[in-house]
Amino acid sequence: MVSALLGRLGLGGSIFLVLLVLAAVLVPLFNQVLPATSPFHVPTYMVSLFGKYLCFALLALSVDLIWGYCGILSLGHGAFFALGGYAMGMHLMRQIGDRGVYGNPELPDFMVFLDWAELPWYWHGFDSFAFAALMVLLVPGTLAFLFGWLAFRSRVTGVYLSIMTQAMTFALLLAFFRNDMGFGGNNGLTDFKDLLGFDLQADGTRLALYVASAIALALGFLLSRYLVTSRFGRVLVAVRDAESRTRFLGYRVEYYKLFVFVLSAILAGIAGALYVPQVGIINPGEFSPANSIEIVIWVAIGGRGTLFGAVLGAILVNYAKSYFTGALPELWLFVLGGLFISVTIFLPKGIVGAVSSLRMIVTRQHAARKSMEMMASE
Repeated sequence: MVSALLGRLGLGGSIFLVLLVLAAVLVPLFNQVLPATSPFHVPTYMVSLFGKYLCFALLALSVDLIWGYCGILSLGHGAFFALGGYAMGMHLMRQIGDRGVYGNPELPDFMVFLDWAELPWYWHGFDSFAFAALMVLLVPGTLAFLFGWLAFRSRVTGVYLSIMTQAMTFALLLAFFRNDMGFGGNNGLTDFKDLLGFDLQADGTRLALYVASAIALALGFLLSRYLVTSRFGRVLVAVRDAESRTRFLGYRVEYYKLFVFVLSAILAGIAGALYVPQVGIINPGEFSPANSIEIVIWVAIGGRGTLFGAVLGAILVNYAKSYFTGALPELWLFVLGGLFISVTIFLPKGIVGAVSSLRMIVTRQHAARKSMEMMASE
């Protein structure tokens, strides 16, 4: 059974999971056990930063699942990420109670400021964590189902589908910027206090959220890997490479695409829900089409169609973003554009694809050398 599991994971997947487990164990250990004077000590602010990277990695994984294996290029996945974040943010706002600036036990501060008389109907239930967690799955999943059902049944593909997904997230961006929508307008939701009774500023809570992000990424990777290595995954690849032929063979292509699109949206929503308590804010800026395009760049740089390549790309690009936006903020967009152009021209299969190609070349050269030595000895 272990060999079968390793066979499904592959060498790259196995290495990725080992590194992820080590990161999930060592980062909290270095934060809690080692003194602040140690060069290996991990400050608490870096724990939250690493947790944010893991959330972005899960988001990139969700995009690679549909783009790398099904050929669906979504330029609106930031919308699903933001919706999951808003669902969690609404729960965190409800947990503030009378500890807000205006001391209203029922209404969040921004509603009191805007003279709202009562809580909107769609806010009811979010005082329960279980209900909020359910909405984290249902809201992005339902939107993806409705969008996918209409698009895939109409056989919208390629650039037209990409434009539609971008239009969807732009429409949500404009809607959530409105104060009368009841989601905080351009300021969004912030000033969170606690989660499940635990102070969000406490070191233990931040460590728990970091570990939860690592577990979510591991489970998302295992689920995605299981799907793409199964018969279902082989049909997805067939849809990616020759959709018309797959349809003529009798497969209901739209159902396969719809299922994986909804699953991808749910993974993105989970990433958003884990992201919000670690950064302490969610606002309409997360719906920006530029964010969704940046997610695609992460996947392209890491290597699409590999899953762990998308994770690698998300972590590397966001680490570079953290550095450049602090040291040289005016250059970051140029660096990101340069990275994407360079990878497209010189590494069309991404970093992971380039490493795999190099490994294949070395293996072939080694085999050819051994063959020549055997012929010479004869």
